[in-house]
Amino acid sequence: MPLIWCAISGHGYGHAAQVVPVLNALGALVPDLTVVLRTAVPASFFCDRLTIQWKHSPEQQDVGCIQDGPLKIDIDATWAAHRHFHKTWEARLSNEVASMQAASPSLIIADTPYLAIEAGSRAQIPTVALANFTWDLVLKEYGHASSHSHQQLIEYIRSCYTKADMALRITPAPSIDAFPSMIDIGPIADPASPERNRLALSLDLTSDERLVLVGFGGIPLTSLPLKQMEQLRPYRFLIDGSAPSGYSRIHSTKALPFSFKTLIASVDVIMTKPGYGTVVEAVALQQPIVYVRRFNFADEPPLVDYLQRYGRSVELSIDDFTQGYWEPALRQALTAPATLPPPPSTGAAEAAELLVRYCRA
Repeated sequence: MPLIWCAISGHGYGHAAQVVPVLNALGALVPDLTVVLRTAVPASFFCDRLTIQWKHSPEQQDVGCIQDGPLKIDIDATWAAHRHFHKTWEARLSNEVASMQAASPSLIIADTPYLAIEAGSRAQIPTVALANFTWDLVLKEYGHASSHSHQQLIEYIRSCYTKADMALRITPAPSIDAFPSMIDIGPIADPASPERNRLALSLDLTSDERLVLVGFGGIPLTSLPLKQMEQLRPYRFLIDGSAPSGYSRIHSTKALPFSFKTLIASVDVIMTKPGYGTVVEAVALQQPIVYVRRFNFADEPPLVDYLQRYGRSVELSIDDFTQGYWEPALRQALTAPATLPPPPSTGAAEAAELLVRYCRA
């Protein structure tokens, strides 16, 4: 039975969302394929998404960034977490190598933990990176030029990435130069079919009301301008967290019998940060987006460019977002015309065609 190992960053759900369509496409080419999911992403994320056999092997693969909600990176805490992670680096690395060798997969896919790439190299198993950014690019934004330890860690991360046998850079992505061999592939998007009528019925939505999905990529907002949201008519809002009591126009996505992907396809407007999965699916569906930028995350500029080039999008400043001054942006997004036709979502199929040669019984 063919077995592959897939190491997935646990920083939000975006990396897992990229991997799933690739694994499903690969499974269509390789009968009886099984994948070991080496990740801190909970198993529940994969239950209704993966169509191949899989085993969940929970293990932290990287640090990513420490965030104070989805819009603010805690830079000092991020560096402290990396220092802590690397205090036990050799033990972590030895554990990954031993686990890989015990499982004996024919291929390791990493999106995009550098730990897995270094371990795959030491285990002498073909290792392929799937990436729309790398962690050295992210940390470069936060490093102090005078800090030798910051620069040393960034260079070490880059040295791990150079061990990949191949890298697949997913559109859209920044310039990535850490990999010695890299192939560009199309966007990875697997949007759901809309369930607008069922969603409207479940919320008793009237014909003149507009539904806004407030979703920020698996990292819940700690505070929202609830009073201002409640006064925004004719809008109703779906939020990631629990629905606050006393607000009739704000609802929790957890109380609805729909996946997040189905909600993306079924609402009138999506309010989010520029994160890969939500952006490419919304663009593929031509769903209006109001986005709030962070300005210090490596994959944000190409995603914003992608939105502006192919999507129906409006930028909302962080101040206007915090203060609940949303109405002009929502109205503008709803009336935004279609732009250029987006690139076809061929990334998963392209990746599968490139990876199938590594798979063996």
